[in-house]
Amino acid sequence: MSAKSIVSTAKAAPAAGPYSQATHTEQFVFASGQLPIDAVSGSIPDGIEQQTRQSLANLSAVLEAGGASFESVLKTTVFLKNMSDFAVMNGIYAEFFSDMPPARSTIEVARLPKDALVEVEAIALRTKG
Repeated sequence: MSAKSIVSTAKAAPAAGPYSQATHTEQFVFASGQLPIDAVSGSIPDGIEQQTRQSLANLSAVLEAGGASFESVLKTTVFLKNMSDFAVMNGIYAEFFSDMPPARSTIEVARLPKDALVEVEAIALRTKG
């Protein structure tokens, strides 16, 4: 059995509670839900388009820190505050996962931390170091 390691990067918003940005084993990276928080300013952009882009940028940074990338993602879960934002989120998501997109679930939730509109988590194959 592979040992679990913690993934942490300053290029994404820090964990907002008693959890890690991600964990990994030799084979997999498990990225926690990434909120659309700018790692530098700590702010959340307005609107579903910019929030989706920021969440995915944070996810990219966490995956990279764990030795993975969007190309190695096997499964994502997208949490939306309002399913009426699905089409906009889906269009932006497709820009990030254009080639061989992973399996995905999209769930409407009553509320997200910091009143965000979107949060994205992922499971990926670890392909680097």
